[in-house]
Amino acid sequence: MTGPEGADDLREAAQPGAGEVTATVIVHAPAERVFAALLAWERQSDWIPFTRVAVVEGDGREGSLVEAVTTLGPLVLRDEMRVVRVDEPYEINVVHCGRLLRGPGVLRCTQMARDRTQVVWHEWFHVPGGRAGQLAWPVLWPGSKVSLTQALKRFARLVEQGRLP
Repeated sequence: MTGPEGADDLREAAQPGAGEVTATVIVHAPAERVFAALLAWERQSDWIPFTRVAVVEGDGREGSLVEAVTTLGPLVLRDEMRVVRVDEPYEINVVHCGRLLRGPGVLRCTQMARDRTQVVWHEWFHVPGGRAGQLAWPVLWPGSKVSLTQALKRFARLVEQGRLP
């Protein structure tokens, strides 16, 4: 995605899709620590079930390519994300730019008090499968929301226990 065609593809993938999902959690830790844990891409494997995450290009910050591979039995889902903006300690913006998962996403940290930080994870996926995919999304959405919320709760526990980053 470094040439002109790749740039066009990234611009197209960056457009919000119809598959919108949001999860939120309160972490009992300062925003700087929470943000550092979110930016520790490889450690997402500790809090997102069945998933291995690696930085495959760059240093994990702006311009980097991050790959998350989720394996559930024989099913394998590859999620490629380009990190497009890092505003430390507040926000990380990515664009999912793989063949199946596409669309922008954001992780936001908001300091609420000295030791409490709200984390919001918001995704706007392009729903694959044309009209059939769009019709299926309302059925799939609750599972996506529950999965994201459970992952963030696990993330919060690990940060609060000092096990992340």
